[in-house]
Amino acid sequence: MSRLEGRNNSTLRKTKIQPGVQEFAEGSALIQTGKTSVLCTATIENGVPRFLRNSGQGWLTAEYSMLPRSTSTRTPRESKLGKIQGRTSEIQRLIGRSLRQIIDLTIIGEKTITLDCDVIQADGGTRTASITGAYVALYEAIFKQIKSKTLVQNPLKNAIAATSVGIINHEIIVDLNYQEDSNADVDFNIVMNDNFEFVEIQGTAEKAAFSKSELDTMLEKSSEVINQLFIIQKDAINQIQN
Repeated sequence: MSRLEGRNNSTLRKTKIQPGVQEFAEGSALIQTGKTSVLCTATIENGVPRFLRNSGQGWLTAEYSMLPRSTSTRTPRESKLGKIQGRTSEIQRLIGRSLRQIIDLTIIGEKTITLDCDVIQADGGTRTASITGAYVALYEAIFKQIKSKTLVQNPLKNAIAATSVGIINHEIIVDLNYQEDSNADVDFNIVMNDNFEFVEIQGTAEKAAFSKSELDTMLEKSSEVINQLFIIQKDAINQIQN
């Protein structure tokens, strides 16, 4: 099918990750994929939620938000609305769950890591971009802790990244932009670690059911795209280390 960016069905959007974009955060990264841009920051603070007090174990959580003009019309700030919307709550839980899978929280002690993912511009794939960028922000925060000898052991077990995949007019395409996502017959979000193990699969038949063979192809194509994201993450990590 013809895609707006001139991509073929299996091609990732042009993606780059710039680490260290916020001076005061323990870790930060700006991820840009196509027209979607997300600022990810990592904050490490002493203390844990009540259910973990005196356990010796840390915690990792995430917050997600879209800036008012990240889309074609202004979206009111949720703080003004007085409550977090269901979509926001679901996405930030996904980000937190995903990143907790790749860190040993017993190593960091009773500290809380908060990953803030703020969407500057949205053109589809904001949740998957948030996971991919948040990993780089988390890596920078941990790297600084080890470098300063605040941590003596690296708690990170794997890298993690995510992408979208879907079916439009019986064609399987990866890394959907907003227009494609809005018109997809089937829509999936795939999260994987760098052992190519699945961390989370979110998928639904929006307009038409899908077969097992189509599912297998979607998982295969998304794995190929996520492998490319791991390479982009490594380039960003090299900047942190150097």
